[in-house]
Amino acid sequence: MQYLKIMEAINEQIEAGLLAAGNKLPAERRLAESFNTTRVTLRESLALLEAEGKLYREDRRGWFVSPTPLSYDPTYTTNFPQMAKEQGRIARTELIDAKRMPASRRAASLLNVPPLSEVYRIDRLRFLDERPVVVVTNFILPKYFPNLLEKSFISSLTTLYKEEYGVIYSKTRYRVSTTSLLGETAQYLRATAGSPAMLVERLNYDQNDNVIDCDLEYWRHDAICIESVAMLPK
Repeated sequence: MQYLKIMEAINEQIEAGLLAAGNKLPAERRLAESFNTTRVTLRESLALLEAEGKLYREDRRGWFVSPTPLSYDPTYTTNFPQMAKEQGRIARTELIDAKRMPASRRAASLLNVPPLSEVYRIDRLRFLDERPVVVVTNFILPKYFPNLLEKSFISSLTTLYKEEYGVIYSKTRYRVSTTSLLGETAQYLRATAGSPAMLVERLNYDQNDNVIDCDLEYWRHDAICIESVAMLPK
C-alpha cells in the first residue's frame, strides 16, 4: 500500500541520518507532491511514524524528527536535571502554577485522604534540549511541608524536600499508561490535540513510609523510553 511505502521511505532516511534528530520535515503539501500522493495518504504515513516515536508534530509548525528518547526509570528518585545530565541532555523547568486547593478525586484516591481535603498543587513544564516534553502535576500533603508555597519550584522537589524539610523519598509506587494530550496540556507541549502521550503516575513515600505526594506526568510519548531493573532473589 502506498502509505506504507512512503512511511518506509521516510524511515530509511531517518535511519541513514539524512533526516537528523530535531530536523523539520518539508511542508505536507511539498512532501505529498514529492511522493506523488495526496495529503490524506501522506498523513497516514506520518501518523504511523508518530505512533512509532520516529516523528513528532508541533501545532501550526509541522513535523519534526524525534531525538533519542530519555531513558526513564520511574523508580529512580534522583532529580530530573540530574537524570538528563547523566545522559548528556540539557534539562530545565518552568513553573506553570502553584496553589493550595481541594484535592481532585484522583489525587484524593491516590493520597488516601477524604474528598476535598486541601493539598498543594504544583504544575510545571519540563524541557529537554529546549523542547517541551512533559507537564508534571504534583499533589502534596501540606502537613509534611508547611509554607511550601513560599519556596522556589524551579529546581527539583526532591532537592527541596531534602534541604528544606529533611524529607527523603524512600519508596515509589508507579503506573504507566498511554493517553492523549488535550487542552492546556497539549498547548504547553506545543502538540496538536489528540497527540499520543505517556502518562506516568507516581505515589511517593518518605523515609518513615508515609505517603507524602503523588504526581502525574504527561510525556510526549516519543521523548522517553521506560526502563527499570528488577532485582531477583538468588
